[in-house]
Amino acid sequence: MVCDDSFVAHHCVLAARSAVFSAELFGPMKEGAIGSVIHVEDMEAKVFKALLSFIYIDSLPEMEIDMVEEEIEVEEALWLQHLLVAADRYDLQRLKALCEEKLCKHIDVGSVNTILALAEGHNCCVLKELSLEFLKTPSNLKDIMATDRLDDIIRTCPSLVKELIAKLASLK
Repeated sequence: MVCDDSFVAHHCVLAARSAVFSAELFGPMKEGAIGSVIHVEDMEAKVFKALLSFIYIDSLPEMEIDMVEEEIEVEEALWLQHLLVAADRYDLQRLKALCEEKLCKHIDVGSVNTILALAEGHNCCVLKELSLEFLKTPSNLKDIMATDRLDDIIRTCPSLVKELIAKLASLK
């Protein structure tokens, strides 16, 4: 059960693909799965549906599009961020890597602070490195400073400020 939506899946498939599901269904955490129903909190149903699709087909599912063309890019980046968090939560490293790879293409002035915090919080080294490289570019950094987004980075991930300063110091 995710929100008010129920999903049907094979226990053995879930357990084979995810150590977390294995523990929830067959291990010490199975008491929480009352009547073979796992209640998933803090996740949108569309994100769980994509996670479940990945578990079965082993490829990144397409995002369900229900918006105007201008919003698709922003919505896709947000969906990928949520899917990356879900993949990390259920220890689906391949899905996490696919989301990380796609998110690298969504780094811009409007998203870099969120993506950088996500990369730091979920140990996404490539995504973090590309975000720092994006910030290292003088024109990008100037745009970030003009929108006060650097304040968000300082507030949410103060440890990243040292890394950013080190990157900036390496400019020649």
